Amino acid sequence: MPSKIFKVSEESGTPKYKQLINSLFQSIEKGEISIGDRLPSINSICKEFSLSRDTVLVAFNELKARGIVSSIPGKGYYLESTATQFKHKIFLLFEEFNVFKEILYNSFIEHLKGGAIVDIYFHHFNRTVFKELIDNNNGKYTSYIIMPAKFNDAYNVLKNLPQDKVYILDQTNPTLKKYYPAVFQNFEKDVYSALESGIDLLKKYKKVFFVYPGGKEPVGQMKGFKKFACKHKEQWEFEVIEKLEGRSIKKYEAYIVPSDLDLVSLVKDAKKENLSIGKDFGIISYNDTPLKEVVAEGITTISTDFKEMGQILADMILHSRSGLIENKSQLIRRNSL
Repeated sequence: MPSKIFKVSEESGTPKYKQLINSLFQSIEKGEISIGDRLPSINSICKEFSLSRDTVLVAFNELKARGIVSSIPGKGYYLESTATQFKHKIFLLFEEFNVFKEILYNSFIEHLKGGAIVDIYFHHFNRTVFKELIDNNNGKYTSYIIMPAKFNDAYNVLKNLPQDKVYILDQTNPTLKKYYPAVFQNFEKDVYSALESGIDLLKKYKKVFFVYPGGKEPVGQMKGFKKFACKHKEQWEFEVIEKLEGRSIKKYEAYIVPSDLDLVSLVKDAKKENLSIGKDFGIISYNDTPLKEVVAEGITTISTDFKEMGQILADMILHSRSGLIENKSQLIRRNSL
């Protein structure tokens, strides 16, 4: 029985798989098919229009990636959505959600300008969850934006996705750089450059601590600090510590704290010890947020521009651009140093 849903013309210069997609969209717009309706089988479409199975599969796979159709093994394909106006359906995998990730996310959504559907997921630094989310959503999206955190073997999971649809965000590694475009932070360079630019502020202190608990924190942060410490070991004392617990802050010390929990502890301890932040001792936090502009009369931060990161990422998706883009970072000077 001829299909009324799909149409293919030999005279058209449009690729046949695109003609299949466009004709389904026209059928949806005319109300000739509804959500839940079963589509003609691949074999019947091949026979009716003298097409190869691969051609039809390319069309159906794109429709699945855009969320328009779904499939049930052994039963066939069904109409899943009528949202044909969206060219992009995006899988966005964050490690966690916090204030600065919210800034990045809102910027990304804003600069997509309504041209995409975005589904957001979180792996919470759990590799099993990371793998399951990616495996379970393979083939369902037109683009995959991944925050791999510190998973050094992330490529072993990502290689199952279509390579031209994957974008890496925030942290990358040499293996991932070989295969995927990325908007990323260079943590080692960022910390080193920020401290170099703040030498005039550090002069009033005798010792600089870097609180590095490990875990989810990028190792590049510690490498950048150690590089700076090695260069200036004649001017200041330096020390990397795992935690603040059990330590009393003293005058003429400066603390670099990637964790906001440690930032809160330092602000509380300063009040308890009657020490003035920025005068008696210094604080540098990592990742800027609006709240850090006002806490303790302003917290100095080392931070990338998360709004810009979201904008660049949206531009890459909308215009199918690739490349390795190192997002800029700087020392934002406030009263805490």
